[in-house]
Order: sequence, then structure tokens, then C-alpha cells
Amino acid sequence: MPDSNGLSLTVDDLSSAAGRTFGPSAWREITQDDVDLFARVTGDHNPIHLDAEFAAATPFGTRIAHGLLTLSLVVPLMGDVFEVTDAGMGINYGLNRVRFPAPVPVGSRIRVLGEVRTVTEVPGGLQLEVPVTFEVEGAAKPACVAELVLRYYR
Repeated sequence: MPDSNGLSLTVDDLSSAAGRTFGPSAWREITQDDVDLFARVTGDHNPIHLDAEFAAATPFGTRIAHGLLTLSLVVPLMGDVFEVTDAGMGINYGLNRVRFPAPVPVGSRIRVLGEVRTVTEVPGGLQLEVPVTFEVEGAAKPACVAELVLRYYR
């Protein structure tokens, strides 16, 4: 259930949800265990994520999370602040645009906020374009900006 910063909507509510915002979500710490597990699952063993000595010598000065790890956390983070209560099914239909303007240092905390930009009918349901921004606590730039395309069916 979304907190006070969230949107809790029915499928019928979605048709008039364009322009509504949600978030920010609760903060979530990105641990080295998270990064290590993501590396194992994806096979992305870039030393900027895993090797403290290597990472210390980079412009970031420390190990950082994979950009795609950050993006994948949209599901639990959005779950704090956005829900469609009576959908028979909701799916991630895709992404229109994704950028990673700033790193997520291991040990930092991120959160997400967003907006329902558009809502269009599709056979059996509705499609939403939902731009989201991942903030890093204390950072000037976002870690990720992405436009999600979500579909909800009755």
C-alpha cells in the first residue's frame, strides 16, 4: 500500500491519472551484497562494481552499483508509492528512454519518484507512460531517469 506520497488507483481511475505524481519512495540502501549478487546473476563482473582497490583509482573513488541494478529496483521502490488495486494483470511493457547521469556509490541510499505522463487505451486495458527519477541521497544529480511503459488489464 503506498504511503502518503503515493498513488493508489483503480483501473478506472487510470484514465484520468495523467499528470498525477507519486513519491518519493522510502530510501533503500545499496549494499555490496546487492552488487555482488547482481554481478553473479548477470555475469557483469566489471571491477568498478566489485574491486575496491580498482574502484578507488577511478574518477568515482569507490565501488558503484550497476546502472541496470538501479533500474531494476524500480519495482520495489515504486511499490512503496504507486499501485493499481484492481488490475487483473499489470506488466512492464518496456522503456522509451533510460539514462544514468550519476553513479550510485555502494553504501548510498536511493529512492524513486515519478509521474503518470500519459494514459492510452490498448485492447483490454490501459497503457501508461511513467517517467521516473532515481535520487541518490545527498547527490546533486539523479542516478537514473527512465520512462517506463506499463500496461494494466482488467
